[in-house]
Amino acid sequence: MIRRNQRMRREYLYTKSLEGAERAQFEKKRRIRQALEEGKPIPTELRNEEHELRRQIDLEDQERQVPKSFVDNEYATGTIREPKILLTTSRDPSAPLIQFVKELKVVFPNSQRINRGGQVLSEIVESCRSHDITDLILVHEHRGQPDGLVISHLPQGPTAYFGLLNVVTRHDIKDRKAMGKMSEAYPHLVLDNFSTTIGERTATILKHLFPVPKPESKRIITFANRDDYISFRHHVYEKPGGPKSIDLKEVGPRFEMRLYKLKLGTMEQNEARCEFELRPYINTAKKQKTLGA
Repeated sequence: MIRRNQRMRREYLYTKSLEGAERAQFEKKRRIRQALEEGKPIPTELRNEEHELRRQIDLEDQERQVPKSFVDNEYATGTIREPKILLTTSRDPSAPLIQFVKELKVVFPNSQRINRGGQVLSEIVESCRSHDITDLILVHEHRGQPDGLVISHLPQGPTAYFGLLNVVTRHDIKDRKAMGKMSEAYPHLVLDNFSTTIGERTATILKHLFPVPKPESKRIITFANRDDYISFRHHVYEKPGGPKSIDLKEVGPRFEMRLYKLKLGTMEQNEARCEFELRPYINTAKKQKTLGA
């Protein structure tokens, strides 16, 4: 098992290392194709490679005309099999954290929760790999308040680190009559304002936590980005008076998330390269929009 994981990791890193060269080659072919379509002369720096590039263009089909990235390798099986999620907490969790994780278990379909106990991260990740778990979610707390959420895609990554703010569980909501019933149907997703490269990357990580819903599903989960704070909302709806009347009810829980780290590897790999890291104390930090406009 260890040798197999090492081999898979080497193959993944090798494929990722080729991405830069493949993207440069794709850009050359794009410029050749554009010059031919517009009837313009071939760019001077590409004339020595023109014959070989035109031969490759003639052999390409529609799928090969789109550049591939290592993201396609990470989530290559995302449309083939449903996600299988494992939820756990930091060591010695408090009662509010346990309650929050129990509600997250209902939010994410096909998920299961385990008690952390004395297990270390490397043991948990290896166990997940051996049981074909696709995602590992770890929830942290500070003085009884959930304050951190780590999502690690298996077997090779990536891993996203989120801070949690304004966490309100179903247990904390006083007006039970206004709440909807917790449904276990596969939800429809609303991903709003993830327009940058890191934003699209974050949206990819979040949407692959949920399987494809049926069209008649009446459950909606929203991830709305505003100023790099992602608002999570969970609703169900009914149509009591026909198709034009919609009764929307919040189910809970609700919370805000902020991405502060994104690395190309799993949770226990401290040597993995960081793709993004929040730096809030530089001069231009307030002007930057990391996830969207």
